Amino acid sequence: MTDTSSAADALETADFYALDPDAVLDAVERTGRTVSGHLLALNSYENRVYRVGIEGADPVVAKFYRPGRWPDTTIVEEHDYTLELEQAEVPVVAPLADAQGHTLLRHGKYRYALYPCVGGRAPALDDLGQLEDLGRLVGRVHAVGGVRPYRHRPAIDVARLGEASVALLADDPLFPDSLRASYRAAAGGVLERVRARFAAVGTTRSLRLHGDCHPGNLLRRDDAVWLLDFDDSATGPSIQDLWMFLAGERAEMEAGLAALLRGYLEFADFDPREIVLIEPLRALRMLHYAAWLARRWADPAFARAFPWFGTERYFGEHILALHEQAAVLDEPPITWL
Repeated sequence: MTDTSSAADALETADFYALDPDAVLDAVERTGRTVSGHLLALNSYENRVYRVGIEGADPVVAKFYRPGRWPDTTIVEEHDYTLELEQAEVPVVAPLADAQGHTLLRHGKYRYALYPCVGGRAPALDDLGQLEDLGRLVGRVHAVGGVRPYRHRPAIDVARLGEASVALLADDPLFPDSLRASYRAAAGGVLERVRARFAAVGTTRSLRLHGDCHPGNLLRRDDAVWLLDFDDSATGPSIQDLWMFLAGERAEMEAGLAALLRGYLEFADFDPREIVLIEPLRALRMLHYAAWLARRWADPAFARAFPWFGTERYFGEHILALHEQAAVLDEPPITWL
């Protein structure tokens, strides 16, 4: 990348940080809608997301994409997948197309998409019946996801989520010098165990996933569960979209997994070898999350939302959590009841 393109990227990012209500409302009105003036910022850090009131119609959600994160082809591929799911009557929130059929829109330097505004409540993950419903939902998503591969979206793998994250964080200026060696040792131990687990499983089926299937991306409404926000959609093993619903002691996790798979198997096949990857995937998420905060620290929204990041206490607790996860990785994986 040349100095000129870097300067242009920096300027575009500065504009993204300074995105104001007028620009948001103007972007929505460019699609032919008449905004009411009601605007509410929603809980999102990677992008900027707003609930926008529309005269005489339901509100829409406007998502403005962070510059430099995904190329247009990658965003459009995710949109196409969610539209494919919507066509198959899977309860997902897909982007709205403009009069020309485009879902990735532009307003000045901003790239954005509009979505229907869907309300609801979070599912109860301690309810085995609701876990079975979640399994059915994910099974339906994967039944469509397995039809064709992604060409542009990233993969769920050790290199991207683990090794690249550790390399970035270990050299980050925010990291206390007194803890760098401890972090490298703890993260290296976790990565060694994660690689061993993946190697033991061998090659598994890889398909289009939601990729970030945590409870915050789910809404229960009208006796159905809706899946939101495919922004982190990726290619990987089926278990990636299931393991985040599991928590608690070993017996609780095994009961939860059994409930999830009862629903899942109604719509998709499952390779039981992937159960071994639950704790490695959890470890990769831990590593990636800490590096993500460091990568985005120049964004003023992150300093406001995560004031504890960058402190010696935070990094000390992160290192401790990695040691604890290494111990979990030394234990036998949970089993499918």
